[in-house]
Amino acid sequence: MARTVWDSTVGKKTVMAVSGLIMLAYLVVHMIGNLKIFFGAGEFNHYAHWLRTVGEPFMHYEWTLWLVRIVLVVAVVAHATSAYQLSRRDIKARPSKYVHKKPRASYATRTMRWGGIILGLFIVWHVLDLTTGTVHSGGFQQGHAYQNVVDTFSTWYGNVIYIVAMLALGLHIRHGFWSAAQTLGAGSRTRDRALKATADILALLLTVGFIAVPVGVMTGLVS
Repeated sequence: MARTVWDSTVGKKTVMAVSGLIMLAYLVVHMIGNLKIFFGAGEFNHYAHWLRTVGEPFMHYEWTLWLVRIVLVVAVVAHATSAYQLSRRDIKARPSKYVHKKPRASYATRTMRWGGIILGLFIVWHVLDLTTGTVHSGGFQQGHAYQNVVDTFSTWYGNVIYIVAMLALGLHIRHGFWSAAQTLGAGSRTRDRALKATADILALLLTVGFIAVPVGVMTGLVS
C-alpha cells in the first residue's frame, strides 16, 4: 500500500506537503532562536548549549538534538525526492511546448525549482560553516556559537550566501505553504484568500527574521 501511494502523483504531493510543513515548523523555531543573538553573547551561547541538553536526564547529551536532525534530514530528502520525481513526471507528460501560452505564473511559482536547488546547496554550506566548522572563516570555536555567527557574517561572501538563500526561502515558503494547504485539502473558495495571506505573512516574517542577523552584524548591532 505504501508503494502504491508513493508511486501516485497524489502520494508524492502529499509527502512533499507534509515534509514541507515539518521543515516550516522547524524554521519558525530556528528563527526565534536565532534572534536571541540580539540579547548578547551570554544568552545566545546559553541557548546553543541548552539545545544539546534538552530532555536531560531522561535523554542523553545531544540525543534530542540528533533526533531533530534525523527528522529534518528525512523531511529534506523526502521533499527533494518527491519534488524531483514530480518535476520529471510533469516534463514527460508534456514533452512539447503548448501551442497557446499558459497564463503567466507568479515569480515564486516559476522559481520554485531553482529556489529548491539554492536552498539545498545552502543547507550543505550552512552545516559545514556553523555546525562542523569545516568551511568556517574565522577559526571555529566549539561551544561559542555567538562568535562563530559573528565571524561568518563579518565576511562579504557569508552575507551574500545567507541573504540570497533567505530571499529564495521566502519565495519558496510563499508558494509552498499555499500549495501544501491545497494538497492536504485545507483550501477552498472561502479560505484561499486567508491561506494566501498567511503564506505571505509567514514568508515575510521568516525572511526578515533570518536576514536580521547578518544585518545586525554588518551594522555593528551584533559584534
